[in-house]
Amino acid sequence: MRLVLFDCDGTLADTFGLIVETMRRCFVESGLPEPDEAAVRGIIGLSLDLAIHRLAPTVPEAELPRLVLAYKDAFHRVRAEGVHSEALFPGIEPMLRRLSARDDLLIGMVTGKSRRGVRVITELHGLDGLFLAVRTADDCPSKPHPAMVLECCTELGVAPADTLVIGDAIYDIQMAKAAGAMALGVDWGAGSPNELLFHGAEAVAATAEGLEAWIEDWLASAPDPADRIVLSAV
Repeated sequence: MRLVLFDCDGTLADTFGLIVETMRRCFVESGLPEPDEAAVRGIIGLSLDLAIHRLAPTVPEAELPRLVLAYKDAFHRVRAEGVHSEALFPGIEPMLRRLSARDDLLIGMVTGKSRRGVRVITELHGLDGLFLAVRTADDCPSKPHPAMVLECCTELGVAPADTLVIGDAIYDIQMAKAAGAMALGVDWGAGSPNELLFHGAEAVAATAEGLEAWIEDWLASAPDPADRIVLSAV
């Protein structure tokens, strides 16, 4: 058995608009300077307290719990307005369903979202029960700490060496490498292909079809670690 662990925001779901607007409101309503959009995109994937601290390093750590609550409150309000969707990226849903039907593969999720946030995404897209192990910001230290990967491996009885972590941010790649797993990037999220490759991704997929093809090759035979290419559309 092999295991594929997917990040959520920026990898499976296009939540950038929702997160950027939520962080903007959180900061403005808390009397902080409005954060730059590029900076917000750069912290997606981290746990909320660490993400906010990265964006506002001068804020005392004692204030972070209050800002985390302010973000969560703003998030629910922004989501309720219905302006920003949480759509899956093109090709992701059918790819997940095909992978989950394989008898030589287990799939899970490792994300900086909350358990509640994961539940919203899976229910919205009819993916309940598809991810056999899930670790969130409610369960583990923030990425790039390897705990999310290691706990999923332990739960499902798969060694990290037989595990592939897929993400759009350098934190996903760093987490995978720290856990002893293989890492694969996607180029439609927060990190650029060059950044993801520099931090240890074996390759960077340009489409869901390319991503699925790489996973199938990995299942058939271990890829050559030296073959660090950017995959084009299939």
